[in-house]
Amino acid sequence: MKSTSTLSAFGYLSMLTVIIATTNDALAEQITEEIVAPQLVPVLDQVTVWGTEVRASSIEIPEETLAIKQADHISDLLRTIPGVDVGGAHSLNQRITIRSMDDKDLRISIDGANQNTYMYHHMGNLQIHADILQSVDVEVGTNSVVNGGLGGAVRFETKTAKQLLRNDDRFGARIQSSYGDNSGKSNAVTGYGQLTDSIDVLAYYNSVERDNYEVGEGKIKGSNGDEIPGTNGTVKGLEGDLDDALIKFGWDVSDNQRLELGFETYKDEGNYSYRPDMGLATDLAITNSLMVPLLWPTEFTRDTLTLNYDLEWGGHSTLKAALFSNNSELERDETGWAQNPAFASFAGQIKGEAENKGFNLLAETDLEINTLTYGVEIIRYDTDYKAIYASSTDSSSEEASSHAVFLQDRIQLTDKLALIPGVRYDSYDIDSVVVDDQFNEFTSALAVEYELTSNLLVKVSTTQLFKGPEIGEVFTGAGLFDTANQDIDEETGFNSEFSLAFEDAVLGADQLLAGITLFQTDIDDYIYDYAPPPPSVGGSSWKDNVGDMRIDGAEAYIGYNIGNLRTLITYSTAESTLDAASEYTQLDGARLDRQQGDTVSINIDYGIPSWDLSLHWNSLIVDDVDSRLDLDGASLDNSKDDYNVHNISMRWTPKAVRGLAITFGVDNLFDKFYTSQSSRTGVSFHPRFGELYLQDFEPGRNIKMTVSFEL
Repeated sequence: MKSTSTLSAFGYLSMLTVIIATTNDALAEQITEEIVAPQLVPVLDQVTVWGTEVRASSIEIPEETLAIKQADHISDLLRTIPGVDVGGAHSLNQRITIRSMDDKDLRISIDGANQNTYMYHHMGNLQIHADILQSVDVEVGTNSVVNGGLGGAVRFETKTAKQLLRNDDRFGARIQSSYGDNSGKSNAVTGYGQLTDSIDVLAYYNSVERDNYEVGEGKIKGSNGDEIPGTNGTVKGLEGDLDDALIKFGWDVSDNQRLELGFETYKDEGNYSYRPDMGLATDLAITNSLMVPLLWPTEFTRDTLTLNYDLEWGGHSTLKAALFSNNSELERDETGWAQNPAFASFAGQIKGEAENKGFNLLAETDLEINTLTYGVEIIRYDTDYKAIYASSTDSSSEEASSHAVFLQDRIQLTDKLALIPGVRYDSYDIDSVVVDDQFNEFTSALAVEYELTSNLLVKVSTTQLFKGPEIGEVFTGAGLFDTANQDIDEETGFNSEFSLAFEDAVLGADQLLAGITLFQTDIDDYIYDYAPPPPSVGGSSWKDNVGDMRIDGAEAYIGYNIGNLRTLITYSTAESTLDAASEYTQLDGARLDRQQGDTVSINIDYGIPSWDLSLHWNSLIVDDVDSRLDLDGASLDNSKDDYNVHNISMRWTPKAVRGLAITFGVDNLFDKFYTSQSSRTGVSFHPRFGELYLQDFEPGRNIKMTVSFEL
C-alpha cells in the first residue's frame, strides 16, 4: 500500500517548502493579497464574493479562487480543504466526508436549520446548489463542546440583501447564465433592495438543466479495463431539472438587533437511476438481470423555513439564535417493476418524508481575560414512510429529539498562553423500531494555545464525543424492516489534536503561511448499520455496536504569496481501524469505507490587473488505497485507484463595464477517467447479478462558461 504514515506529513511539508523557496527568484516580481489564515489564529479574516465565502478551521479560501470555479456542486467549494472531500457525482448525492467519516457523523446546517436527515443510503444528506450560498464554515473534526457529532460541522449560510447591496445603493439585481458542454446549463436571477431604512428583501431563483455527462477518455470501463458492452461513454440516469428559490426578509430592529425571515424551496426531479450513488455498470447489470427499467421517475424536494435573530449588547456580547423547520421528501414512481411479472407486487408509489424542527442559540461574551461561548440546541426529528401498491400499503414512522446546552471559556492567562475548557450536556430521546430509549451524557473539552513566537502558534486539544443511535433510514421503510436492538449503546470517545501554525514574510514572500495538525479520533461502541446479527436474532444484518473505531491522520498546508501570485498546497491523510468486539471478530481491523488515499491539492492564482483578468489552476492528486477489510465497501475488491485531476479557469471583470463578469474554465483538463474515493468504488459479487463494478464515475472534460451582470 502506498499510504503514507501520519508522521510523513512533516516530510511532505518540508519538501513543499523547499520547492517554493527554490522558485523564489522566478516569482520575485509578483505581488499578491492574503490567501489563507493560519489554522490556529483566533480571528480569521473573511473574504466575500458573490459566489461563496468559505472558511475552515484549517484554511481560508481566497475570493478569486472561488469566483472563477463556477461551482455547481458542493465539491467545487470544499475539496481544496485538507481532510474534506465530497463524494457522489449525481445531483442527489452530494455526500460530504471529513476524515473518512460520512455526513451521518457530521453536523450540517443551512441558515441554522439542521440538515441531518438519513433519507436514503444511496444518496447524501445534503441537497443544495452552490450558487445560492453566501458562506460555508467548516469545522474539520469535533474540537470543542460548541459542536456535537463525531467528525465535525459544516454550516451553510444563504445570501441576504444587506450583504449584496453596494455603497449607498437602495436596490440591485443580478442575472447569470452558465453552460457546460459536459454538464448542462443554468440560469439564475436575483433581485434585492432596501425597502425602508430598516427592512431589506432578497428574491432568488435558479433553474438548472443537467445532462447525462460523458466520462473521461470517452469509455465506461469495467474492472478489467475493457469497455462495458452496451455503453457509449455517457452515464445515463443523471439528466434532470433542478429549481432552487429563496426569499429572505431582513429587519434591523435597532442598531444592535436584526431579524431575518427566510424561506427556501429546492426541487430536483428527473428520470434517475435507482441507486444514484452507484455507477452505470452496476445499474446495467442489475436491470438487465431483473428485466426492469434502468431509469425511474424521481422527485426530491426540500422546504426550509428559518427565523434568525442577531444581537449585540453591552459592547462585549453577541448572540445568534435560529428557529427553523426543515422538511425533505423523496418520491419515486416504481410502477416499472410491473414490466417483469415476477416483481409486479413491488410496483407502486414510494414516498419518504423527514422533518427537522428546532431552535439553537449561540452567544459570546468578552470579559477581557475570559471569553465565554455558550448556547443551547433543540432538534426534533420526525420521519414517515408510505408505499402504495396495487393491493396493499406499507407505512411507518419514527421520531427522536435532541437537547443540548454548552459552555466554553477562553482564559487568556498571559499574552502568549490561553486555556480553553468547556462542558456540554446532551439528552437524546429516540422512539424507533431498533430502540426506544433515552441517552444522557456530559462531555468536556480542554485546549491549550501558546505563542512560541509572534509568528508561530501551537495548540493541543482533546474533546469528548457523544452521539446517540439514529432513527432508521427513511426511504427504505423508516424502520419498518429494521430489527429491534434495545441493548444498543450510544457512541462516545475522544478527538485529540496537536497543531502548529506559522505566518511571516520570509523566503522573499510577501506572506508565507504553513500549518500542520496531527489528530487521533477514538470512537467507542462504534455503530455499524449492517452488522452481522447473532444466530438468535437471525436475518442478514442489523444495527449494533461492533467495537471501537480509531482514526489517525494529519492535515497540512503551505501558502506562498508574492506579487500577483498566490499559491496554496494542502496535504491530508487519515487511516481508520476497528478494534472489533468479541462477537464481531470477523470485522476486526476493518476500515471505514469512505477512507481516502493520501491527498495533495495545489492551487495557483495569478492576477493581471492591467487586463482585469484572474487566472486559476487547481490540481488534486490522490494516492491509491490497497484492498483491505472495510465496513460497507465492495465485497470482492475494495482497492481504490489513484488519480490526478487538473482544472483551469480565468475570470474577466472589465472596469469599463461595472457589474459584468465573464468566466471561462475547463474541469478535468486532461479528460481523466476516475472516481472520487469518497464515492462508491470497487467490485462486489452478487449471487444473481455476478460482479458489480460500483464505480460512481466523475465527469470527463467539461468546458464551462458563465456570464453574469449586476445592475
